[in-house]
Amino acid sequence: MTFSAEPHVHPRGIKLGVDVGTVRVGVAICDRDEILATPLKTLDRNPKKNSDVRVIAALAADRGAVQIFVGLPRTMKGEEHASARMATEYAQLLADELDRAGSDVPVHLIDERLSTVTAHRSLHEAGMSSKNHRKVVDQVAAAGILQHAIDMQKARGTDVGSRVRAIPQTGLSGHAAANTAARPGPETETRSSEDGKL
Repeated sequence: MTFSAEPHVHPRGIKLGVDVGTVRVGVAICDRDEILATPLKTLDRNPKKNSDVRVIAALAADRGAVQIFVGLPRTMKGEEHASARMATEYAQLLADELDRAGSDVPVHLIDERLSTVTAHRSLHEAGMSSKNHRKVVDQVAAAGILQHAIDMQKARGTDVGSRVRAIPQTGLSGHAAANTAARPGPETETRSSEDGKL
């Protein structure tokens, strides 16, 4: 279930960024002062058992994270397609997993247009060969997502993105609950940074 971020002061401290792909999931982390996002690790995506979702929830607990940003890929026209639905469903799984673990760490979806393209470009400019990009590009993209989020929070002095809240598990099996993951409707759509509303 998603809600637009309320205009309130954002949580301060260590945060995680997540770049969701069909095969791999990149994770990044920022320092307590929210100055710099750095790549952390790349996980294999496991859509059947969602072991990668549990790893991220455990990372959040181990590192003392206060917030998690999941990149929401959109086209340059602001449209959402299959990859955006996948990211939204992943954010829901993560929010549900954190809730099951008794954690109140908020999960937010945030616009991530071109994050992977930018990550590939950065790696190329750093002198890394294209064949080695695959090992780290997802976590570099996650760092770009997280840096974008923390920079916007600082600039605006408020929270950004769309909050994803856990779905109450009463009467639903884990699989059924995951399948009821809500997608942002027109009233809760995350706006791009270009229009100044994200």
